Amino acid sequence: MLTEAILAQTPRVLTQVQRTFYFENGYLLVENLIDAETLARLNSATAEFVELSRSKTESDEVHDLAPGHTAERPLVRQLKTPDAQHSLYWDFARGVIADVAADLVGPDVVFHHSKLNFKWADPDAAANAVRWHQDIQFYPHTNYSPLTIGTYLTDTRAEDGPLTVLPGSHNGPLYDQYDCAGTWTGSLSDADAACLDVSKARVLEGPAGSITIHNCRTVHASEPSRAPKARPLLLNAYASADALPYTANPSRSKHDRAVLRGQVARWAHHDPRPCQIPPDWSRGYSSIYAAQAGEEGT
Repeated sequence: MLTEAILAQTPRVLTQVQRTFYFENGYLLVENLIDAETLARLNSATAEFVELSRSKTESDEVHDLAPGHTAERPLVRQLKTPDAQHSLYWDFARGVIADVAADLVGPDVVFHHSKLNFKWADPDAAANAVRWHQDIQFYPHTNYSPLTIGTYLTDTRAEDGPLTVLPGSHNGPLYDQYDCAGTWTGSLSDADAACLDVSKARVLEGPAGSITIHNCRTVHASEPSRAPKARPLLLNAYASADALPYTANPSRSKHDRAVLRGQVARWAHHDPRPCQIPPDWSRGYSSIYAAQAGEEGT
């Protein structure tokens, strides 16, 4: 669905100013959208999964664990497919933020994936930094409507390593996210990253209950955390129903392609701009942390 047609639809949650800002800049920050009671339930469930990780010594289909993870000091990098792990996360994914997605991709909305990323203070700064990258190369679609909505479960300030975006980069080039040896890195090369105008970067700080939204083409990253407590960020990705994936979903859950608003598309919408093809995720995928740390092959 074209931008003009989406903006002609009556918004459900966002203002017209916010919608226009998103289409012009490729991102949006909305503060205090999620109520305190919902946040408390999400944080409680999240704490349960962190506690469960204490009994594990290696990553599995639920937890992505950082090197150095122990029962005494659990270092969970990511809770995988939380929508499939606990009904609370799924209820949240199809609630108000699905309405937010409809405001930006059109009335027919499908679910793509979810994940819950953590950051913690670590002497090795690279351990929890996320380098500059774009999302759509991980999961190409026939158009570029896919977006990700992040929910800050706790207050998130600069020292927590929040999402950092480059405004307008969704209208720029797609970058090669393989290295010169042909290994998937899930990030821009050092040479490409050095060409970015980072003076325009926006660090999206916000109180608990705020949401961030970024388009699948938007160049983004996050600095390492310098805070004593782990920073949880719940991420849910959506697409217009007429955006059809043409590679395997790296974070596929039982809710993949679930229609959350509107109806199933009868026609696919094709954006003429090409997209890079990722590795064959049907063989398995761990996390962006593992990819950028060189823990995964091609």
